[in-house]
Amino acid sequence: MRQLQAARRQRLGIGFVASTLYGYLPECVRRYREARPDVDVSFHELTTLEQLAALKEGRIDIGFGRIEFNDPAVERTLLRNEKLSAALFVSHRAASRLGALTLDELAGDTLIVYPKAPRPSYADQVLALFRDRGVQPAAVHEVKELQTALGLVAAESGVCLVPASVERLRRDNVVYRTLDEAGAVSPVIMSTRKGDRNPELPVMLRVIREMYRKAGLSFGA
Repeated sequence: MRQLQAARRQRLGIGFVASTLYGYLPECVRRYREARPDVDVSFHELTTLEQLAALKEGRIDIGFGRIEFNDPAVERTLLRNEKLSAALFVSHRAASRLGALTLDELAGDTLIVYPKAPRPSYADQVLALFRDRGVQPAAVHEVKELQTALGLVAAESGVCLVPASVERLRRDNVVYRTLDEAGAVSPVIMSTRKGDRNPELPVMLRVIREMYRKAGLSFGA
């Protein structure tokens, strides 16, 4: 009977990119579990590209990523646009300056971007932002993950742009500064299978909307 009951339990597989763990995803999942305690939730750290494949193969039911893709088999919902911050080493010339920074103030620095692969990725969003503003880094250093990027910043090997929620991750010798640049944002996107009637999906979306409302965030903006 226990095996039969376990087989009948609703399951929800969640894919996520690492940077969403510093934002509202943990709180979202906590509230979802409070609302749906009988659902088995599993977590899978996947890049946005990997999430698309996992959705179509049925390995996950929801993906939280940052890259927009047009795929007829996947439905995307923009949750919000998160502002970007500059991660600087403490002796950087702009680290002690008050107020927000512009990309021009980072010209000539080595730019550290992540992830190195697969592409396109968040790294390409950052590179496009520099390119669109006509700002040329001294060099571009690609690394696999966020933690490595911040470690290199701490080692004074360059600077890095990160979603603002990453500021919660404190490291010695690293300071964060807000960017004063229109469009310097990274979207947080929820992806699901097109036409999926899983009853847990609207529950999750309802939890997110309510959480954003209480946090004073605009859903979809």
